[in-house]
Amino acid sequence: MSFPKELLDQLPPELEREVVDFVEFLLQKRTKKPGKFLRQDWAGALEEYRDQYTSLELQKKALEWRGD
Repeated sequence: MSFPKELLDQLPPELEREVVDFVEFLLQKRTKKPGKFLRQDWAGALEEYRDQYTSLELQKKALEWRGD
């Protein structure tokens, strides 16, 4: 199946860019190496603070500690 260029030609430039971004995303998604997953080794790292802070306060504190 070939992409109909006349459809792309009808789009304003900002939407053409979105199409290109989406196509790049699809290509990247397809070529990802199997076995690569989001690391979650940080999970539970702030457990010692659970009694001192609410989850929102802890989230703000974590941002503070990271320097964001």
